[in-house]
Amino acid sequence: MDSLLLRPFSASAAPLSKHPFQGNNVEVQFSNCQPCKFPLRTLSGRYQECRLKICMKNVNRRYGVVRRSHIEGGPNDTSDHHIGSEPEAFASRNTWNPIQTSLDALYRFSRPHTVIGTATSIVSVSLLAVEAMSDISLPFFIGLLEAIVAALFMNIYIVGLNQLFDIEIDKINKPYLPLASGEFSVRTGVTIISISAIMSFGIGWIVGSWPLFWALFISFVLGTAYSINLPMLRWKRFAVVAAMCILAVRAVIVQLAFFLHMQTFVFRRPSTFSRPLIFATAFMSFFSVVIALFKDIPDIDGDRIFGIKSFSVRLGQERVFWICVYLLQMAYTAAVVIGASSSCIWSKLVMVVGHILLASILWVRAKSLDLKSKAAITSFYMFIWKLFYAEYLLIPLVR
Repeated sequence: MDSLLLRPFSASAAPLSKHPFQGNNVEVQFSNCQPCKFPLRTLSGRYQECRLKICMKNVNRRYGVVRRSHIEGGPNDTSDHHIGSEPEAFASRNTWNPIQTSLDALYRFSRPHTVIGTATSIVSVSLLAVEAMSDISLPFFIGLLEAIVAALFMNIYIVGLNQLFDIEIDKINKPYLPLASGEFSVRTGVTIISISAIMSFGIGWIVGSWPLFWALFISFVLGTAYSINLPMLRWKRFAVVAAMCILAVRAVIVQLAFFLHMQTFVFRRPSTFSRPLIFATAFMSFFSVVIALFKDIPDIDGDRIFGIKSFSVRLGQERVFWICVYLLQMAYTAAVVIGASSSCIWSKLVMVVGHILLASILWVRAKSLDLKSKAAITSFYMFIWKLFYAEYLLIPLVR
């Protein structure tokens, strides 16, 4: 994008009135792009400055960086003018825009819904190890921070590796991801996941918690086997194996390993498997299967083309969708029963009312979903993740 041209859309504009340019259009044209027309309403004395602001606002929003700009065609102006009315602001914008664009691409590369899910689950499970208010202390927060940071780096490695081996598929399924869109090169992706893996294992090793280190290592192995395209690997091609990988990490490793990290390493207590921990592991087993099944529903087109035999490809979107809904309803029903059996009144109330509310919201949303709309299905998938977060808010209240 080497140049930007702005000029009044109508060369035969009416004579100047009180507001000489009110109602005119400004045509903005980019290299290799069709011209865009923006309404211009301003006083004549502010014409050029206003055009510059319109230009910068829209170009920055869409393209991030403007290298060079020209303005032509003012009412008494027949020559080109370099943008120079706000050189300092332009220079500042020109410096910040590449940084902002890169951070936005990194944000999408990290798959933020998985990052939030990982952080939320670790906090929730860590609270299960708290037996008294005195446990909420500086060592607790340090141990929690160590676990979260190490796990988030591993999370970025896993989702980044998957994107590296799914570039062609993502051009169909998720063209907004930075590798598929070309915002990141393959070399940039490899650099990010390499640094993330090194940082994750480095933190785990320095901390010295074996439950934490083994959680990172097993997640690394399963995440690599899930995505990497080598003989006997790329387990995502096989629906059952792919679901088992996600279940192992999200349901088993997260619950047990991070609980033991807090229980045995931070609090120096013997390992125990309490009722809340067992509930969390069992419930999240259902939820992990649902996530593993549902994530492929909006991706059916690319998966079918590239031979990924997901359940959605094999059974159809609608059938898999309702399997996911019924699995979650079963999990919520079991949670209501378990909550009702609690001897703690406030825990019983929260568990019963909370899970009935979540189940009801799920059912209403499911009944109104348009399964023919990919955007609607993707939105519902994000809604499933919100239910995932909500469950981890309830888990520490199990008694």
